[in-house]
Amino acid sequence: MSELFSSEVLSEAWEIIYSEFPLALWETLYVTLLASFFSFLIGLPLGVLLVAGEKDGVMPLPASVMKILGAAVNLLRSVPFLILMILVFPLTRLIMGTVVGTAASIVPLVIAAFPFVARLAESSLRETNPNIIEMAQSMGASPIQVIVKVMIPESVPSLISNATIAITTILGYSAMSGIIGGGGLGKIAINYGYYRYKYLVMLLAVVLLVVLVQLFQSVGSTLTVKFDKRLKNK
Repeated sequence: MSELFSSEVLSEAWEIIYSEFPLALWETLYVTLLASFFSFLIGLPLGVLLVAGEKDGVMPLPASVMKILGAAVNLLRSVPFLILMILVFPLTRLIMGTVVGTAASIVPLVIAAFPFVARLAESSLRETNPNIIEMAQSMGASPIQVIVKVMIPESVPSLISNATIAITTILGYSAMSGIIGGGGLGKIAINYGYYRYKYLVMLLAVVLLVVLVQLFQSVGSTLTVKFDKRLKNK
């Protein structure tokens, strides 16, 4: 234990922190936020379709279409992320021109995360009071109007809460992408902790990841409370 905090180890760790951690932190934030954006861009409309397209939904779709959508989401969600990264190598190479690097890790992150986001969005939208939906329909609102002006606004607090869960999950996935050459704090933890046995550097990388999770969680909780009408009416 004393060797872990020896002057030589501390000096070497500080040099690594000073030279590599700022870029790694930026890469982690960059990948997490960009992958989250594209995951929400795909996952939120898909989550809306999973709710609105049901037989008793506001915009019923053919049963075969709903089964295909549900099966596709479940299939992608069931594949472990490390395996999924390898499976989508051809798609990653097609889009990014390479399968290695920080930018390349965004593709498997989005493919892994958007089905998760879709299910979270579906869960949030199902919490909408059906009486409000029926009232909007009785007043002549179209299916799109019901979705945009009723279902989504009423689900905002839950959507924000679930978005926080999704972002922290994507952050965890981004750390795992270091195994295939993705950048960020995950790469530092793997390269120095696993391959070079520099456990202090790995520990500091993990601490920073935990701090980022807490930061995202705090921001998400604050926004959830801010947009929750039930709390405002108390």
